[in-house]
Amino acid sequence: MSPEEKAQGEAIVLYRAYWQELERLYANEGADTGELKEFAVGEALVSAQKDIKQMHGANQVITGKVLLADPAVTKSEINSKIPKVFLSTCLDVSKWKVTTADTGKPLSLPSTRLTKYIVEATVEKWPEGWRVIRDRPKGKAC
Repeated sequence: MSPEEKAQGEAIVLYRAYWQELERLYANEGADTGELKEFAVGEALVSAQKDIKQMHGANQVITGKVLLADPAVTKSEINSKIPKVFLSTCLDVSKWKVTTADTGKPLSLPSTRLTKYIVEATVEKWPEGWRVIRDRPKGKAC
């Protein structure tokens, strides 16, 4: 395996772990989002923490599984000062259920919302390991 293939594989593993952690945090109203720092930094960390805090502040949790289609490497810059891997994947949140935290009652959501959409992410190698720095939905169905 080449160094580039190894870096790409590590970035994908971290990205999958990031989404598993998001899944756990959205489902647990009292969860400490500071633990997300093991998976994300910068824009991705701030955005995820803000979204989770807003959901929980509104007495809402999200349960169920997030499915990632095989993330594809669209570009990699492993020889730059900060190695980067750029990913694109189809994120499937159709199994996620938004409920009221205290009652567990499901909330109604717009029938037109996208539940399977393209997400583009940037993962960088920091001294502590790979971290998601950007994770942006593209607003396009997949």
